[in-house]
Amino acid sequence: MIIGFTAGLVCFGATNYLKRVFKIDDSLDVFPVHGMGGILGTLSVGIFASSELGIFSGKGFAEGVNGIAQQLGIQFVGVISTLVYTAIITFIILKVVDIIIGLRVTKEEEIEGLDIVLHEERGYIL
Repeated sequence: MIIGFTAGLVCFGATNYLKRVFKIDDSLDVFPVHGMGGILGTLSVGIFASSELGIFSGKGFAEGVNGIAQQLGIQFVGVISTLVYTAIITFIILKVVDIIIGLRVTKEEEIEGLDIVLHEERGYIL
C-alpha cells in the first residue's frame, strides 16, 4: 500500500512537472507514469525486501547483502543500467525510423491537418 500510494503521488507529480517544464508532447504520459513509477518501484524493492520492517517486511535480502543501503545500491545500478539501455535503443530505433519514413510531417501538412493529409478524411468538422 505504501508503494502504491507513493507511486500515485510521484507519477501524478512527474506527469504535471515534466509536461510543463520540458514541454513534452506525450499524450499517454508514458515516461512520467511507467518510467518514474518503475524507478520508484525498483528502488522501493531495496527498502521493502528487508525482513526487519514489521508488518511491511519482505522475505529478506539475498545472501551477501547486508542491509537496505547495500540493496538500494544494487537497485540503483539496475535503474541506471535500464535508463542507459533504453536511451541507446530508443536513439537507434528513432534514427532507423527517421531514415525510412521520417519522424515529422512538414509544416504545411501539419497546418492542413493530419487527418486529411494522412487519412484523407476529416476527423472533426468544427
